[in-house]
Amino acid sequence: MEGMNRRTAMAVGVVAVAAPLFVSPASAEIPAYGPEDGKELVPGVRLVEIGEFHSDIPAYKSITMVDIVYQPGAVFPETVMDNDMVCFILAGEFKIKKVDQEFIVKEGETYTCALGKTDQNENISSVVGIHRVSIMIPA
Repeated sequence: MEGMNRRTAMAVGVVAVAAPLFVSPASAEIPAYGPEDGKELVPGVRLVEIGEFHSDIPAYKSITMVDIVYQPGAVFPETVMDNDMVCFILAGEFKIKKVDQEFIVKEGETYTCALGKTDQNENISSVVGIHRVSIMIPA
C-alpha cells in the first residue's frame, strides 16, 4: 500500500462500493421453469409466485413479486390492471398493447402498468419469455 495515496484509495473504495450498480440486471440468472411450474393463466402463459415484500413507499404496504412465463407466440389477452405494476423482461421479446400505444420490450428492459388501465402482452420471440412483475399492493 506504499504506492497508494489517499486520492487513489478513495477512488478504489468508490469503485468497489459502486460496482454492483454497473452490473446489468439482464445478466441475472434466468430461471428455468418447466411446463407445469406455477399456475396456468391462459394457454401458454403461467404465473410463478416469488414472494411478498414490505414496501417503504407510503402509497404501498407491500410488493408481490411474480414471474409470468410465456411460451413462444403466447398472448395474454387485454386485461384491466388491478394494481400498479413494474414489469422487467428477464427473457424474450414482447409486443405490448395499451389503449393509446403499442411498443416492443426486450430482455433487460422495463415498462409499467397503471391501476385501471388495460394491457395486452404477446411473446414475439422464439424463446420462452419471462416477465418479472412487481405488483404494488396499496396501503
